[in-house]
Amino acid sequence: MKYALLAVLFALSACAGAGDPQPLPGSLTYGGKVLHSPYRPGTVVKNTFLGDFGYRVFETYVVQPDGTLKLTSQSTGPDFLWQ
Repeated sequence: MKYALLAVLFALSACAGAGDPQPLPGSLTYGGKVLHSPYRPGTVVKNTFLGDFGYRVFETYVVQPDGTLKLTSQSTGPDFLWQ
């Protein structure tokens, strides 16, 4: 039963991830924050933080021509795998 519930949760999370990634609490751009980067446009910026239920969230941003950050990818994994 426990594994069936996990399978359903993973299936639903896969369906929810079909669009652009949305900032989570802990993201650099969460809550409509506009951060300007000192790096040149096109530079890739990576961010990691501890999310819900002890999962590590990995994010990738790209610096836009106006200096703001655009969230391009987001993934989660168990925290014990991150060293």
